[in-house]
Amino acid sequence: MNNKIHWYPGHIAKAERELKEKINQVDVILEVFDARIPYSGAYENSDKLTNNKPKIILLNKSDLADDAKTKIWAEKIEKKYNCPCILTTTKNQKDTKIIVEKILSLSKPLFEKLKSKGLLIRPVRVMVIGMPNVGKSSVINKLTGTSKTKTGAKAGVTRNRQWVRVHPQIDLLDTPGIIPTAQNDQLKAVRLAMVNSISENAYDNEYVAEQLLNILDKNYGSETKKYYNLDENEPLTIENIAKKRNWIIKGANPDIVRCSQFILTNFRDGKIGKITLDEPDDF
Repeated sequence: MNNKIHWYPGHIAKAERELKEKINQVDVILEVFDARIPYSGAYENSDKLTNNKPKIILLNKSDLADDAKTKIWAEKIEKKYNCPCILTTTKNQKDTKIIVEKILSLSKPLFEKLKSKGLLIRPVRVMVIGMPNVGKSSVINKLTGTSKTKTGAKAGVTRNRQWVRVHPQIDLLDTPGIIPTAQNDQLKAVRLAMVNSISENAYDNEYVAEQLLNILDKNYGSETKKYYNLDENEPLTIENIAKKRNWIIKGANPDIVRCSQFILTNFRDGKIGKITLDEPDDF
């Protein structure tokens, strides 16, 4: 079992270069975090990478995260990054109006600057950025009211680039910026893998599923055991879950490979429950 997350420096350098090129074209940044890993999924050099441009942070997939912890995380994020933090989901349009209003509010200095120079007020240019698979394309589709931007469950599916007017005063770049995913901290890296923000080629499913169960056992043990029909006194392990489902392979051994993927998929789809992997005290 491989217990290391492997990175590809060439891919990371390319992603950072492409993001910097796009940043130069925009006025406001919408940075998307996965609400389940608001600490592990945050890019440490984000402000430097975005030239300290006005920013709004979206805690996306909040419908999959622990409500109480998400509220605490939102407060911590606003204080640390000194910018608005909005809870969003990929399943409804309710937060669209809030996002638009925050963009316009944040853009007032730009409009005033143009007006003071005697220039026509142009629409503010906005770009969505974030780690892979945090729901950037879904946010764009929500704001544009279309499904033109390609979305998927794997990292890095978006290709073409164009501007879309989402409001008389807002133009949105419909191709999201992918933040480079290099992490020196393996604890953060494995949590990125848990939410599928890293290519499957970079990690071993068994190791990631095992680490996920350790977190769930510590913070959501009763709910997880109930979901997998385990007794309270049964250890929460891949082997026990596989046996409970009668997934047995040659030699009467539990099917670890199948069960590891099953556990990860259950978590990612929110079937086990509303779970946050990062604790507010980690921040």
